[in-house]
Amino acid sequence: MIELTDLTDKTFVLNCDLIENITSIPETKITLTNGKYYLVKETPSQVVEKVIKYRKGLKSSK
Repeated sequence: MIELTDLTDKTFVLNCDLIENITSIPETKITLTNGKYYLVKETPSQVVEKVIKYRKGLKSSK
């Protein structure tokens, strides 16, 4: 799960295992495997960094 910021400055937590693609339009659009999408303030690179950090944390906790 990663914490993101929507366009109204509210933070929320997203299950990053459901991310299908990330697009810059100019805000960042995260499309999930179920077709739902979120517009967030983080850049695509920042989202990817958060996912990598989250997954590394899972590996180190095992």
